[in-house]
Amino acid sequence: MGTISIALSKGRILGETLPLLARVGASPMQDAEGSRKLILATARRGLRLIVVRASDVPTYVANGAAELGIAGGDVLAEHGGAGLYQPVDLGIARCRMVVAARRGFDYASAVRQGARLRIATKYLNLAREHFAAKGVHVDLIKLYGSMELAPLLGLADAIVDLVSSGKTLRANKLAAVEEIRPVSARLIVNQAALKTRRAELQPLIEAFARAAQGRAGNSTARK
Repeated sequence: MGTISIALSKGRILGETLPLLARVGASPMQDAEGSRKLILATARRGLRLIVVRASDVPTYVANGAAELGIAGGDVLAEHGGAGLYQPVDLGIARCRMVVAARRGFDYASAVRQGARLRIATKYLNLAREHFAAKGVHVDLIKLYGSMELAPLLGLADAIVDLVSSGKTLRANKLAAVEEIRPVSARLIVNQAALKTRRAELQPLIEAFARAAQGRAGNSTARK
């Protein structure tokens, strides 16, 4: 039996994954959020964590550098998911993918009138598919951060981005004008690895599924 690697990113996903890792007996052996190490041993024998950029998680898993990964639905949709199974919605890192614009901008009217919109986003594929399905003509502008500035400075008419609480939009006098999809993090699996190492990977997948169900049950009980 070889080592199994789980690729994931620091930040919100890591923070919300830690309780799930504890449930499957795979807590990191050191402070995962504070450590500068990119490969972390866990309490579960033969299982390690690999810390990468969020956008790189599907690439590491699809190409076999890691057998498993935990990635947001936004990243998976943008990646395309080739070479990956997505067996478990972990129900963590929940947010929404939305179109947002300046307050006062009549987005609905612009769409009805067939206006060509300038859209700033780092999710080019998602945005392209969304607007194409609506028959809306757009010019996409690739940005990597501070998306909210684009409408404020006239670079774009609207943005496509993730929203959790909406506080950042409100602070910058923007508002969500359309929801594209809900987003949460999923457990992903390399297809080839699942075929050749199913006896090792399947129990782990099932353990994550139980941990996610337990978390959902606890959340419901607290409401």
